[in-house]
Amino acid sequence: MNPTTAALHAACTAQATIASPLGPILLARTAKGLAGAWFEGQEHHPGTFSAPTRPDDPLLARTALQLRAYFAGEAGGFDLPFQRAVWQALLVVGVGQTRSYGEIAAAIGAASAVRAVGGAIGRNPVSVIVPCHRVIGRDGSLTGYAGGVQRKQALLTLERAARAHAPPTLAEAAA
Repeated sequence: MNPTTAALHAACTAQATIASPLGPILLARTAKGLAGAWFEGQEHHPGTFSAPTRPDDPLLARTALQLRAYFAGEAGGFDLPFQRAVWQALLVVGVGQTRSYGEIAAAIGAASAVRAVGGAIGRNPVSVIVPCHRVIGRDGSLTGYAGGVQRKQALLTLERAARAHAPPTLAEAAA
């Protein structure tokens, strides 16, 4: 276990596992907020926590509710606490849209840090919620995704289908 994972294990106060169309998702929280959402078998999965299983925890229950709505095609965004600059930039990428790693790096004012941005995206502990699946290669290719490229494709397909049936956003209507 690396130091980051060990610190997460020590700070975790509650956990829950929910079903999704793409496999089980482990949710974990600390006293500060949501610590992660990992697909079973995903890279950098933290393993089993010793924290109590608490699907009734208010933050975990709210996260589960929002994920269920997302997978049902009923919601396009999440209302949960986050702190990292790269992940904040991912939250701006609209449902069904994509950005390259370079565009994300530029958005946070670090245009030359494309590899570091890729590393931060690859270690995103709140997969789906912070939509790292919306980041693609410079040439438009579906590059790696910790949850698997097949899941990345499925998430983008789900979002594009939901977006096709949704009314235009305020920004789209104003354009």
